[in-house]
Amino acid sequence: MDHLDSLKVFVAVADAHGFAPAARRLHLSAPAVTRAIAALEARLGAQLLQRSTRSLRLTDIGERFLEDCRRILADLSEAEASAGGAHTAPQGALALTASSMFGRLHVAPIALDFLAQHPLVTIRGVFVDRVVHLMDEGFDVAVRIARLPDSGLTAVRVGSMRAVVVGSPAYLAERGLPSSPADLAAHDAIGFSQTGGLAPPWSFTGAPDAAQPRIRLVTNAGEVAIDAAVRGRGLARAMRYQVDAEVRAGRLNIVLAEFEPEPIPVHLVHVAGRMAPAKLRAFIDFAVERLRAEPVLSS
Repeated sequence: MDHLDSLKVFVAVADAHGFAPAARRLHLSAPAVTRAIAALEARLGAQLLQRSTRSLRLTDIGERFLEDCRRILADLSEAEASAGGAHTAPQGALALTASSMFGRLHVAPIALDFLAQHPLVTIRGVFVDRVVHLMDEGFDVAVRIARLPDSGLTAVRVGSMRAVVVGSPAYLAERGLPSSPADLAAHDAIGFSQTGGLAPPWSFTGAPDAAQPRIRLVTNAGEVAIDAAVRGRGLARAMRYQVDAEVRAGRLNIVLAEFEPEPIPVHLVHVAGRMAPAKLRAFIDFAVERLRAEPVLSS
């Protein structure tokens, strides 16, 4: 096994958190993977991995070397793609990620239409409700609904998203329409918590006297909270896109709109390269145009 292949093996072991799963991923035998890591460590004169019968973790040197290996392999892949024409015609594999519900409703249709136009491209779409580290986890582009921290990534703003409070017409007819956040003390609500713990308090713009509703249900699934609101179990707070279909159908009404927090920016985020491959440039252009046309990103 040459030196370059041993670097690929090391990255695979680190990503798979073990020799056996890395061997399966690379279609190698477990002993071959073990020998490759041993030879690499001998060549470097440093221990990259700490092994035990139950766990495997990177040493401090291994952590730093892993970052270098990723950069080296990415640069090599970019050079090969350029030589093979991938910088002139969209082709190859593209990995993208977004939050689960926004991904399903708004990103997946864009990906499918992009595939229809570019038959040489394949897409891996992962829609999860956590921040995915693009470089560490091997993704090209992400849709982020958040105020972004400074980073080495390139971000293209495509719009903004409102956080709204909604209730069913039947619930509002029975309990009354809140005219200000102070009225929430007389209302029930469904709370949302990503961890399943206590739901965070509701905050509003220009309402220092905001009261808190009585949380009757806490869930880590946005769809559950929205369904509970549709069924009249209380008010719910959600991103505008999450309740768009129910609002348009009249199953939910938006309340307290004048007290909403500042809209949250929405960006397409991607790894900045010296020469972005055609597949990524084409997808960014395609997705930016489509997302900027989405009503929920401008309302």
